[in-house]
Amino acid sequence: MQRGKIAFGKINLSLTATESKASGNAISGASTSTGFKKIDKEQMQRKVEEISGDLESQNLKEIMGITSFGRKTAKIFDINEQIAKAKEAAPTHTQITNAELSKDNALEVEENDDNEIIGPLPSIALGNLKPTKDEEPDEGSGDEESDDDEMDLFKNIPNTHEVKMQHGNKAILALAGDPAGARLASGSIDYDMCFWDFAGMDSSMRSFRTLQPCDNYPIRGLQYSITGDVILVISGNAQAKVLDRDGFEKMECVKGDQYISDMSQTKGHTAQLTAGCWHPFTKEEFLTAALDGTLRIWKGLRNKEQNTVIKTRAQGGLKTSASSCGYNRDATLIAAGCVDGSLQTWDTRKMFVNTTHCVRGAHQKNCEITSVVFSYLGHLIATRSNDETMKLWELRNLKEPLHTWSNLFSRYDTTDCCFSPDDRLLVTGESLQKSQQQANIYFYNVQTFDEVKRIPVTDSHIIKTLWHPKLNQLFVGCGNGVIKCYYDERRSFRGAKLCVVKTYRKKKHAEIMGVSQIITPHALPMFRQEKSRSSRKKVEKERLDPVKSHRPDLPITSGQGGRVASSGGTLSSYVIRNLGLSKRVDDDQDPREAILKYAKEAEENPYWIAPAYKKTQPKPVFSEPVDPNEEQNEPNLKKAKKE
Repeated sequence: MQRGKIAFGKINLSLTATESKASGNAISGASTSTGFKKIDKEQMQRKVEEISGDLESQNLKEIMGITSFGRKTAKIFDINEQIAKAKEAAPTHTQITNAELSKDNALEVEENDDNEIIGPLPSIALGNLKPTKDEEPDEGSGDEESDDDEMDLFKNIPNTHEVKMQHGNKAILALAGDPAGARLASGSIDYDMCFWDFAGMDSSMRSFRTLQPCDNYPIRGLQYSITGDVILVISGNAQAKVLDRDGFEKMECVKGDQYISDMSQTKGHTAQLTAGCWHPFTKEEFLTAALDGTLRIWKGLRNKEQNTVIKTRAQGGLKTSASSCGYNRDATLIAAGCVDGSLQTWDTRKMFVNTTHCVRGAHQKNCEITSVVFSYLGHLIATRSNDETMKLWELRNLKEPLHTWSNLFSRYDTTDCCFSPDDRLLVTGESLQKSQQQANIYFYNVQTFDEVKRIPVTDSHIIKTLWHPKLNQLFVGCGNGVIKCYYDERRSFRGAKLCVVKTYRKKKHAEIMGVSQIITPHALPMFRQEKSRSSRKKVEKERLDPVKSHRPDLPITSGQGGRVASSGGTLSSYVIRNLGLSKRVDDDQDPREAILKYAKEAEENPYWIAPAYKKTQPKPVFSEPVDPNEEQNEPNLKKAKKE
């Protein structure tokens, strides 16, 4: 049997022919009972207005692209007309099988916005619109969906490329990346701490600074604050330190009194630190754990004393030490993994007297829980232990783990695990056993607990794993001092991708030749070597040489030449001085000849001297030349007269 469809605006509702017929009879009966009248003048006028309004809206839409201004008004529908159209389009067959009805039970949505329905839809019996047994999802389709999910998880792992960074020769116990993804910090068992700047590194992948912030203590933990301007350093010492981005110390925690038995009465830790972390959103608050059986909360970089002391207790009220600790994402819970194998949590909104959750047999006793990590959503906890296991817990039921992964050998008490940025994968590494050639990183599905992938990394131990959520890059710290960075060419951003494309340019150093000098004080001057002078005297001597020092022209003080001084005279005075000096008489010229060369011009054009002497001395009288012999005889005559 076929079926009929009634179009109500956007939604098409499936109706059988018999249902449409029954509904039409019911509405027609209602119309006859109420006594609808024929269309009068008012209705005709209303129809004309509607038609004219539709034409205006159509013209407006063609010109401006809109149908009307302001709010949309509800449109008027004639139910009788809609049902009559449905009767004409509906077939006359009577039955439809349940299988055919179930295939078309979905409501089809059209994209036309002009036919909107205002008000409730007509009620339709949808009891028969349930999927039948024949249409239940097959088991094979579920397997295909799970395979697709596995493929998506496999593709989301950034491992198409890898970069190697050499920290040193010892095991790397700590890795930290700032929230912006611009820098990476690493600490090792050889007391060194390296800072890596991705924007400043080239393809050689060298750190820009290496220091020893805690003297001769290994670096056990590093973490950048939420703002990325300071970094928390956890070492083998009892005092934690806070450094800035460049490695300069900003704070050092106070050490407690070792002779006080009550740890709440001391100002700080009295034993070796094991772990530490920053508050998720409070800038200057951090948490530390130590072997003295306490967790301590520190607030402020100026206040060097702790703010709160949390004591970890074993079964029976005995003291136990926390080997790892951490906050959840909203900072409402503090979790700690203890040496006795217990997992304990405290609510930060309450007093830290009693634990909120306490799982005594979380891991094997006397095996350190090396890592406690909350998921990004905060409802899952992952724990890693030296008992070769990793467990996944749910906060709603902490009595039993969701799953336990075994055969994960670990030698170091700082071996950690981490969640992927989408909380779908759990990542951890393993230490190298004697029979193995390479250590692997394992990727596990959080929902199905299956192993998605394993990546062979190095022929040494894998201690630290860091999956940066902003860069989408995976950093792995190994036992041979190597940091490996795995990234995807398409899905990863910045970070190590910036360094790979930069080429290393070797610096050119000035070559200095050392000449051996033989001192011979009694040698002849022609064979005597010149004494080597200091560079300072040599530079001073070259400075005085105008050619070697490229001395510019000095300002004019007197004489001719040089340059115009910036001060002391105007341009006109400078021109006048140069004109007067350029016409001066040379010292070697005879002054009489210099004057007589103007005699002809003075005689032809007399101006000053000739008119004055014209009456008194019309004929010029010049001195007569004297014989040089007579000049020599005149002094002898004068001497004879005196005698």
